[in-house]
Amino acid sequence: MFLAWAGFDYFYDSKIIYFNHITSLIEKTITLENIPLTDFLGVENKNITELAAAFPKSKIISRGNEILIKGEGPDIIQITDILNSLMDHFHQFGRVNEENVRGYITQERQEFIPEDAPDGIILYGTRGSAIKPKTVNQQKLVKAIKDFDLVFALGPAGTGKTFVSVAMAIKALKNKQVKKIIITRPAVEAGENLGFLPGDLKEKIDPYLRPIYDALNDMVPHEKLKYYMEREIIEIAPLAYMRGRTLHNAFILLDEAQNTTPMQMKMFLTRMGPDSKMVVTGDTSQIDLPSNQRSGLKEAVRILNEVKGIGFVELNERDVVRHKLVRDIIEAYGKVNPSGQT
Repeated sequence: MFLAWAGFDYFYDSKIIYFNHITSLIEKTITLENIPLTDFLGVENKNITELAAAFPKSKIISRGNEILIKGEGPDIIQITDILNSLMDHFHQFGRVNEENVRGYITQERQEFIPEDAPDGIILYGTRGSAIKPKTVNQQKLVKAIKDFDLVFALGPAGTGKTFVSVAMAIKALKNKQVKKIIITRPAVEAGENLGFLPGDLKEKIDPYLRPIYDALNDMVPHEKLKYYMEREIIEIAPLAYMRGRTLHNAFILLDEAQNTTPMQMKMFLTRMGPDSKMVVTGDTSQIDLPSNQRSGLKEAVRILNEVKGIGFVELNERDVVRHKLVRDIIEAYGKVNPSGQT
């Protein structure tokens, strides 16, 4: 066992313990799966030493393939996020060094993200990768969200409109510009019948919200995301749950807005409270409403087009950042059906 406490080093057995005097400890165990302990901890345990030094009020204990963390709630969340990121890094690159540890510590503690971040970086993802706009129109979307409290982002599948908007929401939360994030979608079937699915409305609609969860998982470490959602700092809910609320000091994203009715869209837009931002994203070529029902997104764009203080950004097939074939598919369908309606 290796012990580091108050500047003194003690050696005994083959385990590692770091601790200081702590009150009100919370315990968390991390299991290392398919990771050689010596490779993960580093030469002479330097990786874990680096991590422990960054959290002097917490205790980190290695027992076989498990790492036990003891400390206060905020430290536990941060240490867990860093260890999860390091495990992902090891599985991807086959090695972890002190520089990697320092990088993930810096990333985890980077509460404020500068407006003039290098290369237009919005934030850093869970794997340490930079998340930033990849096309000119995505850059326009980022600027519009900064400049306007209400933004409409229209474009076909794969153009990054939702992903960029979620990234801007996370950035606003980290920079303490808002106190919470609310992400919603209309509960409209896309060729499937929600009524036959089990559970309440939220449980029925959760599978349709999967792209939102995927984006959040790319940007927020698992334990922190769980913490945010349990405390409703990040809320993901069907559009019906917005009725009657005033959403203040929040970043609110309405996704798949082409499937709102005019009444639903008006209801949503009038939920906006003080110190809030709203982003509405949608693809008018993918409307799943009944043929006799007008799209609330189309109507809102027509009605609000001349209203000052609202931003409008249009993305197109040149902004597609999925597989290269997606762009060709969109163009091919556009030739057959120039109106874009499917």
